[in-house]
Amino acid sequence: MKVIAINGSPKKAGNTYHALKMVGDELISEGVEFEILHIGHTLLHGCMACGKCAETKDEKCSFGADGLNQWIQTIKAADGIIIGSPVHYSGIAGTMKCFLDRLFYVSGSNGNLFRHKVAAAVVAVRRTGGSATLDHLYHYLTYAEMVVATASYWNVIHGRSAGEVSQDGEGVQTMRVLGKNMAWLLKMKEATTGTIQPPIQEKKVITNFIR
Repeated sequence: MKVIAINGSPKKAGNTYHALKMVGDELISEGVEFEILHIGHTLLHGCMACGKCAETKDEKCSFGADGLNQWIQTIKAADGIIIGSPVHYSGIAGTMKCFLDRLFYVSGSNGNLFRHKVAAAVVAVRRTGGSATLDHLYHYLTYAEMVVATASYWNVIHGRSAGEVSQDGEGVQTMRVLGKNMAWLLKMKEATTGTIQPPIQEKKVITNFIR
């Protein structure tokens, strides 16, 4: 089993990284392979709503020269996903937002590539805006019918300087519990493969309210 974590912070080893690593350490201790992909420092274009991914259905974005298409396949091959972001103006960091919009649009346009994978979101924040950012991150996971792991509190950890989040005792515990619960869900899912059939995927109904 493998979990891919997405570091949406511009800083490779900032507090978002440390939060993800806390979760990852628990996963590793439970025998789950763990890898962090740092995308927050890259030049990523936002979704252009061209609809090409829905036309070609080749699991690719037409603007994939920035590395997104390779990441799509890496994430598709994983058993679990964690998306992590710092808080920028009480919301998701800009590059991370571009990444998630395109990633999940391609996924949804190609049969929902991440459906029923185990998932979680974490947020690192200096002071406030963490809950709003966490809520926004979860919109992607729930829309994609992912199995969401929870913790003993909202997955927000506080700190300013890199590594300072380690002083947030409650936040550290939250990340640790999240890792344990995520490992448990992954093992439960693996143990029931072939014995409990997942729900049949329904064709999505699209309703336009002005028609």
